[in-house]
This record gives sequence, structure tokens and C-alpha cells, in this order.
Amino acid sequence: MVQSSRPSIQIDLNEFKLHLHLKNKTQLTLHFNSPSRRFYLSVIALVVKEMEKLGKIKSIPLREHLDLLALLNESIGGSAGSSDKENLLHRIYTKWKDTLPNLEEAPLFKVLGRKKEEGDGAIGKIYSFSDAEKDGWANLFEYMGSEENVRLKFALDKIGLSLNETTIKFGDSVNGDAWDQFISSLKKDGKEEPEEEKPEPEKKEEAVSETPEVPLSFPQEQKISWLTQYRWVFLIFMIGIVVGAVAVWRVYLSSPLMQVASIDRMKYPLPDLPSIAVLPFVNISEDPKQEFLCDGMTESIITALSKVPRLFVIARNSTFIYKGKPVKVKQVSEELGVRYVLEGSFQRSGARVRITAQLIDALTGQHLWAERYDRDLKDIFALQDEITIKILTAIQVKLTQGGEVLTAEKYADKYYRGKQGLDCYLKLTEAMGYIHRWNIEDNNLARGMIEEAIAMCPEKPLRS
Repeated sequence: MVQSSRPSIQIDLNEFKLHLHLKNKTQLTLHFNSPSRRFYLSVIALVVKEMEKLGKIKSIPLREHLDLLALLNESIGGSAGSSDKENLLHRIYTKWKDTLPNLEEAPLFKVLGRKKEEGDGAIGKIYSFSDAEKDGWANLFEYMGSEENVRLKFALDKIGLSLNETTIKFGDSVNGDAWDQFISSLKKDGKEEPEEEKPEPEKKEEAVSETPEVPLSFPQEQKISWLTQYRWVFLIFMIGIVVGAVAVWRVYLSSPLMQVASIDRMKYPLPDLPSIAVLPFVNISEDPKQEFLCDGMTESIITALSKVPRLFVIARNSTFIYKGKPVKVKQVSEELGVRYVLEGSFQRSGARVRITAQLIDALTGQHLWAERYDRDLKDIFALQDEITIKILTAIQVKLTQGGEVLTAEKYADKYYRGKQGLDCYLKLTEAMGYIHRWNIEDNNLARGMIEEAIAMCPEKPLRS
């Protein structure tokens, strides 16, 4: 790996390796060492390249790049799986969602410098990583939509990186130039026409019209003369096109994909406090017996959130009426009178569980926060407490404090682990609610709760 004192990600398309260097001194080199695996590294590179073009870490719609993805699949991917364009998007969606985030089993890459060892349960040989390392890698792979409408994001901000700290390499070039040369090399290898030296082949490909033989270059002198004569008309015409394009962008691209809730249609008045409903987590394990674990996780989160000051939480009985039903966030928001909805899933495989959660603003349709957690199932109650405290701190900070979720999670994870960690944290959280009422009686109540928390967890500091 290229050594660097700074946190960074480098995608090397010469050797098909991804070099990861994080702030906590974690350094990994992942080798995508077969044709189908190389294809998925090139998909990551495509998403990063498109985000760099936009200048922001943002979801990228794949359907716009279908021709380019087909080229990648047929060249470096060796037409692995299906080369049918319509099946390509389904394949990428599935791998991005379920397979690429799996650092422990690493089905699509090899972790250089590490050796797989026998794991617990039915998983087989796995790489050994800390929970923080597994979560950090998994949370890079964000997505919205599904199948042919999927939009992908390589969420660098989730691990504290920016686009400036991410590099694509090919030959001696980097970033946009490297990507253009990479695509050009694939087209030359595929014996496409040699005039491909222009650095914009993919845009040309996507913009090809159904009538390519229109001779654009013959009447050049006549065009120049016409433009000179009617330059002001032409200028006004072009301004109109730009204004129209901006309007289209606002209507179709900047608006949320999901249906949004309406305050006018809500059965109950929207509270002044941030309001949230926690939907029953969905059990996506093959074993229906895991429902009790799934429900226990949901109830634990509802109970914990109900203790957060300045947060309005819908009771369990009201949200569990949606269990097992295909409901939309808009419906939940309007029927329960809340702005925010938390939904998630629970999946068990052998001695491992994967839990995902996402927080949605029903009035805008925007995803405010999402995380994925992979854990060993050693002590189910300890696991419930750990995941609950992570989700609790994230939502509390996001909705009531406007702070940085990542910092809050690290704080809670560092100081409030173990059997009584959640109880201790909740006691302190409840005490803070009384302190902010600014009267002697409530301050005395808060002091009593803090003393209980100290007695319960004497080794836990009250502040970082």
C-alpha cells in the first residue's frame, strides 16, 4: 500500500486494489483479484468519479451509465453473470447492498496481509476485524431506490473522509484523467474505432442519437454566417434552454423520490417537539423464530427514545399495528401525526447478526441518517443494548441537538458499554431533561438520578 500520514482512499485501476488509510491508523489493502471482482471495483470508481464531477458526496443514479456499465462488464468483468443490461442493474444493486459491505467474509475481494480463520457458527472462515472497522467499511455502501432505479453513494463522509482525500489511479494519471484513460484502454482492447483518443468517449456514447448520419460539418460557412446575423436571437434562445433545464432539474431531480406526508392530512396535530415513530424492525432471516429478537430490538429502541428530553415518541402499541404490513412512511406519518420515522431490519446467519436502521423525514422524503451493524450473537441482551445506544445517540443528536452523529456514537460506544451501560446512559439522559427545566425541585430530581448513575456505573465518566 502507498504509505501516507493522512487518512485517504486510493482506488488503483492498474492492479485493481483499494487502499484504505483511516484516522485511527487502520490500513487495509483490498485486492479485487478476478474478472467479476474487478468489475465491482470499477463500479466503485465510477461512483467516486461521478461524485467528484458533482463536487459533493451524493447518490449517483446508475441507469444513466448503463452503456458504460455494460462495457465494464464485457471487458474487465469477462461477462461474468449476465451481460444483459437489464440484469446488470439488479446484480450491482444486490452486491452493493449485501456483498460488498461484508468485510469479514470478503466474498468480492481479498484482504492482503491478513489470513482467514475459522469463525463461529455456520459462516466458515472469516477475517478478524474490530466492530468499528466492520461498521466503517459497511457504511461506505449507501443506496437509495432499488433494482433499475437504484442510486449509489460511496459514503466517504461516514468514515471522516472527503472527496479531496480519495484518489483514482490508472497509468500515471489520477482522478478524472485516470478514469478517462482507463475507459479508453478498455475500448481499444475491445477493438473499437481508433479515433477514441478524445477524453470524453462515454458522454459521446450516451448522447448518440438514433439518426447519427446527420452531416454536422458540411454547411459550416453558412452556419457561421447565420449565427453572426442572428446572434442576439440565438443568445436569447440559449438562455431559454438553460432556464428550462434548471426548471426540469428542480422538478425531477431535486425532489424526493418517495411520496411525502402532508400536515393537512394528519389525523393529529404535529407536536412542537421533534416527533418520531419507530416501526417494527423487519425480520429478513430465513428463520421466523427470530421474530422475538427483532421485536425486542424495536421495543428497546422505543423505550430508550422515550427517555430523551425534548423528543415526542409514539408508543409501542401504536406502531406495532403496522407489523407485517407493507406500509409507506407517508401513511405512518399522517396516521400517527409524526414528522420522523425510524425503520430497520434484522438478519441472523449462524452466530452473526446484521441490523440496519434508517431515519426518514416524512415531510421531505429525505433520509437523514442510516447505519448498518454486523455483530457476533454472544449475549442477545448486551447486543440489544449496544445497538440501541448507538441508534439512540444518533437520533438524539440529529433531531434535538443538530450535532455530529459520528462523534456522539463514538462517545457513547467508548464510555457506556457493558451490562449496565445502557441503563446508566438513559439515567443521565433523563437527568439532563430535568436540569434544563431550570428550577430547584427538578434540579434536585436530576441530582438524584445522576447519583444513581454514578452508583450504577462508577467507572463511567460523565463527560469526555
